[in-house]
Amino acid sequence: MSNPPPIRFSAISDYHRAAGLPKPAHPLVSVVRMETVRVPIAEAPFSLVSDFYWISMKKMPHIKFRYGQQTGDFDDGVLFFMSPGQLFGIESAEHAGDFRKPEGWMILIHPDFLWNTPLAKNIRQYEFFSYSVNEALHLSEKEEAMLTAIVNQIEQEYNSPIDRFSQSVIIAQLELLSTYSERFYQRQFITRKKAGHELLTRLEDYLDTYFKSGNTTGKPS
Repeated sequence: MSNPPPIRFSAISDYHRAAGLPKPAHPLVSVVRMETVRVPIAEAPFSLVSDFYWISMKKMPHIKFRYGQQTGDFDDGVLFFMSPGQLFGIESAEHAGDFRKPEGWMILIHPDFLWNTPLAKNIRQYEFFSYSVNEALHLSEKEEAMLTAIVNQIEQEYNSPIDRFSQSVIIAQLELLSTYSERFYQRQFITRKKAGHELLTRLEDYLDTYFKSGNTTGKPS
């Protein structure tokens, strides 16, 4: 049986409605605490596409996702980014009860909120907003706490009365969040590269010792 077509969200309010959330405090930006999501938007498997950006840090046990060519899970804290028009899917939910008890947060940002700001251009330069990134960003407890502190500031401004400074304050915090995310992605890349290099070095040392031993008639033991 073929999978159902993707669920399309044109406005942030559409997602709020599907997730059983109150109307967003701002039509073009929203901060969502995962524990406040009342219902899953559909039964797994399902996919969705939206007309706005998503930045999320989720812990959702037993949930498997697909984004572009990568698959993964939310068993540990995973930082996730999605751009307008990109396809995201939930492939399986092993325990339906766990799906209703997620942890973490999401920031939803409509492109119109970024209009005429430096971030409108710079956001396209972050690779983690594209399919080209082939792995999710796994955060340490310290990194998770740092980003959550920034999200707390965004949420405080989001829940304050809108004035002519509201957009600038939130944009500044989003830029800081993106900069830290870029740093953490580079850290993860360096860590992966170092681990791969160390494995290759050990293999080279092993083969060097083997060939120097003169015992090259059989297989390495």
